[in-house]
Amino acid sequence: MKNVDFMLTAFRDGFQSVYGARVFTDDFIPAVEAARDAGIRYFEAGGGARFQSLYFYCNEDAFDMMDRFRAAAGPDANLQTLARGVNVVALESQPADIVDLHAKMFKKHGMTTIRNFDALNDVHNLIDSGKSITDHGLKHQVCVTLMALPPGCEGAHDADFYEMTLREILDKGIPYDGVCFKDASGTATPAVVYETIKRARKILPEGTYIHYHTHDTAGTAVICNKAALEAGANAIDLSLAPCSGGTCQPDVLTMWHALRYTDYQLDIDIDKIREATLVFKDCMKDYLLPPEATCVEPMIPWCPMPGGALTANTQMLRDNGILDKYPEILGAMSEVVSKGGFGTSVTPVSQFYWQQAFNNVMFGPWKQIAQPFGQMVLGYFGKTPVPPDPEVVKIAAEQLGLEPTTEHPIDRNNADPNKGVKAVEAELKKHNLPVTDENVFIVASCGAKGITFLKGEAKTMVRKKEPPAAAPAAPAAASAPAAAPKPAATGSYTVEINGKTFSVAIDGDTTTVDGEEVKVSIETEADRKPKAKAESGPRTEIQAQIAGTVYLVKAKPGDRVKTGDPVIILEAMKMEVPLKAPQDGIVEDILVRIGDPVNSGQVIAVLK
Repeated sequence: MKNVDFMLTAFRDGFQSVYGARVFTDDFIPAVEAARDAGIRYFEAGGGARFQSLYFYCNEDAFDMMDRFRAAAGPDANLQTLARGVNVVALESQPADIVDLHAKMFKKHGMTTIRNFDALNDVHNLIDSGKSITDHGLKHQVCVTLMALPPGCEGAHDADFYEMTLREILDKGIPYDGVCFKDASGTATPAVVYETIKRARKILPEGTYIHYHTHDTAGTAVICNKAALEAGANAIDLSLAPCSGGTCQPDVLTMWHALRYTDYQLDIDIDKIREATLVFKDCMKDYLLPPEATCVEPMIPWCPMPGGALTANTQMLRDNGILDKYPEILGAMSEVVSKGGFGTSVTPVSQFYWQQAFNNVMFGPWKQIAQPFGQMVLGYFGKTPVPPDPEVVKIAAEQLGLEPTTEHPIDRNNADPNKGVKAVEAELKKHNLPVTDENVFIVASCGAKGITFLKGEAKTMVRKKEPPAAAPAAPAAASAPAAAPKPAATGSYTVEINGKTFSVAIDGDTTTVDGEEVKVSIETEADRKPKAKAESGPRTEIQAQIAGTVYLVKAKPGDRVKTGDPVIILEAMKMEVPLKAPQDGIVEDILVRIGDPVNSGQVIAVLK
């Protein structure tokens, strides 16, 4: 009987796949302790989207979370994180000094192993990151990324392509402690998984640790795990309910059952695992569980959206009131993948695919190139497995004003004076923030949102269930006397305004300040928003094409703009979407401010 190793992914990939990675540390640490007590010693503990999400949505420090995870899991646990090659844990590629700082900081904050992949399978993007990981005393699990091409496509993502990628990793001399075959979309077929790992076992030195990762989005994860084990894999990834199945990894209980009466077994106390599952479910009971998170999606082989991105994107559609567009956007994925060069649908490339499919649905096919997708097809993230569609490349170059490139991302970033440790240190000093290694890495990875967090201005955007509405009071009997009006709040207060102290007393409808009755006007947030001015001559309204949040205001009243000039920048679906002037004119009014939510069709500015 062969024991099967597994990493518990519930507290990283599970969170990303179900809750868009938006989970408070206080809420899940008891579940980590329960899993530890059940005998689990191998955890996925951070990285990937769980790094940025803590700053973007949870108003928490990811380094603090990792420290607490180590304390909960125990000193001997293997804590693994996920990195994206030269991107490390950001969506944009980084220079070498930031790539190295990533490994240094993750080692400092208790991590053991880093699984390291490049979504394009461009091996050059793994060289610096792999060296830094091992130089700082971490174990390096180097990746080949898998997916099945949409039916009708061919040219990459078969056993031959994966063997070629693995051989290139070996030829480059990248140091590693193990090899992972990572299928984020759960679309690779059992036959390809088996053949790929069987070939890898022959190519790699004897005793090499091989790990297989997949999701159950297409419903085939258990059989693919079994194929990987039969081909020679040492380990697989499993999760716990409520973050298991569907967009997540298979459940530990499910895989344990599937391996019964075979030559393989999970060496666990199944009853203790069941107890840990109950603790985890209780920890997560207040979180909004989207129905698509734990469901099989039969369309995924035609539109390979990773589990870790699928629910994050559907939740953003919910937030913006356009969830009805989901089937159409998912349907547009196939063309975007086929014309984008067959990069593996895993972060960040999966998000590039989604953003472009979203734009193709909302604005018309290829009418608006999503900047990251355009940069990818132009070569700014590395070499795609096959050349992208020439017409799409041409459109991207025209819209983005960029020329195609073959320069390696890390070389370009190393030469950019606006990137790297020194540039970030200067940015921290500009905002009077402490210059520490942690703060440098936070800002390098999170940009302006990192500064916002460090200044204490970040907002919390974690999705939990709404509390049940209170039952309406029973109507009073007809003969009962009418209730007396509820008096206003009463009391005496000391208020400090602009350094001056005032004594304020409220008694019913009377307000007294320093002994004198005054009239108090309460201004609401809506009152403070700019209002449209009265019409005076021909006016042109600029409307939001999609829902989002105001990210940047590019013009002010009185500015002269030309047709196509961006007036407002929205942040929607992790994109910056410019709202442009439809004609030449003068800005008469701006009706929104930075941070305001905007609905599709809402007037956001007026030209005259």
